[in-house]
Amino acid sequence: MRSESTKIIYGIYDDDDLLIKSINILNKKGISIHEVYTPFPVHGVDKAIGLKKTRISYLAFFYGCFGTAFACLLSWYTMIHDWPQDIGGKPNYSLYVNLPSFVPILFEITIFCAAHFMCLTYLIRCGLFPCAEPKNPDPRTTDDKFLIEIHTKTDVNELVKQFQENGAIEISVKDKP
Repeated sequence: MRSESTKIIYGIYDDDDLLIKSINILNKKGISIHEVYTPFPVHGVDKAIGLKKTRISYLAFFYGCFGTAFACLLSWYTMIHDWPQDIGGKPNYSLYVNLPSFVPILFEITIFCAAHFMCLTYLIRCGLFPCAEPKNPDPRTTDDKFLIEIHTKTDVNELVKQFQENGAIEISVKDKP
């Protein structure tokens, strides 16, 4: 018995309203959408295709806490432990007494660490590192087209018909590698 290969179907649209309408119709028919590519954020697509809320905000909070701890340690080490100085006749002998003067440094390093680590996290998570293969199946989706990608082992002709009925301007079918 020969098993059917998985096919990838791409439906390209030129209007975001048609895209949302098509996604809703495909969802009502029980067709699972693998990915949607758009040239700009389209509100409601994430809920329509069933994406869960991202947990990246937790990482931002963690990176900010790390930045605050690092800034506090750096301020203590440089101003109190390693090279204490009398500034204005006031000795730097404890972190607690001098903490108000360290607040700008704490704030700046917190923001610096959170921003830079978030950029690195985003680049790694999205696979945007040097020599990475592009994941976008059609470069026109970065300009003015919208694309729905469906992976299926079922009848391709039925899905092509659904795309045509829902206003797709171009439909292509490929074998999944």
